[in-house]
Amino acid sequence: MEKYEYKTLYTDAKGFLGGKVDQYTFQKELNELGMQGWEVVSTVATAQSYGSTRWLISIFKRKIQEF
Repeated sequence: MEKYEYKTLYTDAKGFLGGKVDQYTFQKELNELGMQGWEVVSTVATAQSYGSTRWLISIFKRKIQEF
């Protein structure tokens, strides 16, 4: 049976009212984790007041190597 481990990445949506994500930094973080074998399972935006995005929460998984 395959086994997996999971990782969560919280990306701050900056700005006075939120909703501003630096796309280049976000992409760099995703690529770095991808090079380590992590695969994105899901990304969810969390809201703060007035519907602005506060955080992007990305969930990753990768197979656990058994010897």
